[in-house]
Amino acid sequence: MGISTNEAVNTALKRDYRKTKARFLRKGLMFAFASGISYGLFSAFLTVGEAWGVWNEFWALPIAGTIIGYCLLSAVGSGLNDLISGVWCLIIATAKGKMRDFWPGLKSKPGRLIICGALCGAIASTCYIIGLMMAGGIAAAVTALCSAVGAILARILYKQKLNLRMICGIMVCFIAAVVLGGTTLGNIDTTATIGMCIAFIAAIAWGVEGCIAGYGTIMVDYEIAITIRQITSGIAQLIVLVPIFCMIANATVDMSGVEGNPYFFFVGGAICTVAILWFIISGFFANPAYSLWYKGNSMCGTALGMVCNAMYAFWSPFFMMVVCGWILGWEGYTLTPVQWLMALVEIFGIWLIAMNPLDLFRKKEA
Repeated sequence: MGISTNEAVNTALKRDYRKTKARFLRKGLMFAFASGISYGLFSAFLTVGEAWGVWNEFWALPIAGTIIGYCLLSAVGSGLNDLISGVWCLIIATAKGKMRDFWPGLKSKPGRLIICGALCGAIASTCYIIGLMMAGGIAAAVTALCSAVGAILARILYKQKLNLRMICGIMVCFIAAVVLGGTTLGNIDTTATIGMCIAFIAAIAWGVEGCIAGYGTIMVDYEIAITIRQITSGIAQLIVLVPIFCMIANATVDMSGVEGNPYFFFVGGAICTVAILWFIISGFFANPAYSLWYKGNSMCGTALGMVCNAMYAFWSPFFMMVVCGWILGWEGYTLTPVQWLMALVEIFGIWLIAMNPLDLFRKKEA
């Protein structure tokens, strides 16, 4: 009788554990999915911001159209976006009374891991915007490979589960993302090809960041983690990458038309115009884009979290269509019926990764 009672208790405990684990997983997937939506929003407002100020002047300069020109301007835009996002993070963390955890978190081993992830993210953010400038929407599809990179690294480093069904789901998501890019291989020229290669560097860097930061966020509050991430990334881009690109530009291309120091010309030209208002908005949405990505990865694993986040390959062009096309009336920001269909296919791919479709047909436990 005692044995039977113990078995019943153990069975009930195991069932409760599975239910709790499933709820935790679903919550993590929701965070990761919401991060992709936020990423699409900040990409749209960042695109608007990069249509003002120094970006207008840029296309009349000899440096325009050169790779170093794309790198320089992309680092300025990405760096300002991340740094302003870091300020938003500080404001939110202070309002929630979490700043007392900032310095201990920063000095801890997980905090150092998040800093390393942020440096990878700084490279990825710059490469992503370079890819968008040079290759257009297909760059978003290429960077969506970060989910596959993250899943593979998570399997190697953390032994996270990655079975055949999940691999098939990742492939479905990536194929859909490629179609969502909206660019056929026949339309890709040399500039676009280089842009795609640079976008692939972003995919690798984001894959590495997702693994590192997802692990670090298990031990550091995700809002503190993202504050560390955004400030580190913004400073790294504006204080390290932009000056390096300025020196390379001075040594390799014609800088006529750039008055004074190239650094202050580009950074100052971005700050001292209406563009900064759009960067403030994009920085606000960049906060949940990255913080929910970190949180989702820490709850449901890097592989699942990054695939859900990778739906930004749809949300970016979607919100660009809404903000740039519908609201501002710019041409060229529309989604085709095929792209809408691929959005549904990508949702199916995420569902395939998250659960076994056969579970719907199995009898539930009494």
